[in-house]
Amino acid sequence: MKKLFVFISVLAIASMLLTACGGTAATPTIEPTAVAQPPTEVPTIEPTQVPTKAPTTEPTAAETPTLTIWVDSLFADITQEIANGFAEEYGVNVVVQPMAFGDVRDQFLTSAPAGEGPDIVEAAHDWVGALAEAGVVAPVDLGDRIDEFATPAIQAFTYNGQLYGVPHITENVALFRNADLVEVAPATWDELVDICEDLEATGLEYCLLLQQSDAYHFYPILTSFGGYLFGLDDQGNYNPDDLGIDNEGGIAAAVWLDQMVKDGHIAADIDFDTAKSLFNEGKAAFYITGPWNLPAFQEAGVNYAISPVPAGTEAARPFMGARGLMINAFSTQPALAQAFLTELWATPGAMQQFYESTRKTPALLAVLNEIDDPDVLALGEAGKYAEPMPSIPEMASFWSSMGDAITIILQQRADPTETFKNAAEQMRTAISGQ
Repeated sequence: MKKLFVFISVLAIASMLLTACGGTAATPTIEPTAVAQPPTEVPTIEPTQVPTKAPTTEPTAAETPTLTIWVDSLFADITQEIANGFAEEYGVNVVVQPMAFGDVRDQFLTSAPAGEGPDIVEAAHDWVGALAEAGVVAPVDLGDRIDEFATPAIQAFTYNGQLYGVPHITENVALFRNADLVEVAPATWDELVDICEDLEATGLEYCLLLQQSDAYHFYPILTSFGGYLFGLDDQGNYNPDDLGIDNEGGIAAAVWLDQMVKDGHIAADIDFDTAKSLFNEGKAAFYITGPWNLPAFQEAGVNYAISPVPAGTEAARPFMGARGLMINAFSTQPALAQAFLTELWATPGAMQQFYESTRKTPALLAVLNEIDDPDVLALGEAGKYAEPMPSIPEMASFWSSMGDAITIILQQRADPTETFKNAAEQMRTAISGQ
């Protein structure tokens, strides 16, 4: 409770100082057409003003600060379990609210400026750019401990040179194969095609499962032929004016996809649920997917194996995604939120506990380096050349333009070269209008 007593005392003194300087400040009005910005300065309290002795009476329940955290429903129970230790040590309430992950970003963008959002939100790293530009997330200071995390995970939560979150997991896609059908993983696309032809000759209908409208899962194919999304400037930042969708490698990937459909190795009209069902039922040899499907495969009893996405003219580079906790810039408990992230969440104990519950690849090196789970290790090998998914706002144009292009090719509705050129032009037009 001592940490809470000091925390409350500091707040009380700050309140008295503000009152003495002119009474209660008016609540700022947030115009509908503008996003309110968080305070840029925090009132300074001189060291001589901090009580040298904590109060001897405990705060009432009404006075106890509450920290609210929005978390993906999949992680809610373990987050609350970890948070209980922080709540006890600091003498505060920590409320973990389960959320449908697909709804979090939009709800947070609207609720945070209105003072109705959580103090901390669990987020995907590719939200960072949009959230930072909107002014709804606050920087996080890890100090020297930043080196205790995997570098790509830290890069993923860094925007314009500023860290905006504490990453807890990383993930990437890989090539999953039915080991009953395919004993040895193909290292190249040519090897995979040879396997497909042999299996299809015996009656296998589905060789490689690729989800329609899914630019995320197609990206390692794009890069395996030399395509890319955004180039980098001299400072290593993404350059949205440099697109590699319709370069020589990007067009080669489009032509490859078109030929795979024509040869019957990839089927059209395959969505997420269909792909998962086909693989679970042993009806497909290969599936490009990620760790989120492991529980379903294990429950179905699939004899699966994991390997890197095959190479084309070069090694495939899938997107690396990172998930982590970010602080609401409008939180009424900013110091407490910062303490939660740095004093609890970014520690080996908490991250080990989170890993043991989720079996997701941890971002903290102390935990990552001790893993012996074969699936996690195989996914890590498949992500050896993974690229952090860009978090710049221009990323939004990629999903729709490329998703549509992939679907058009899968459904054989247009020439693959023209389709990818059109997708790139759509992206350039969208980016120039931002």
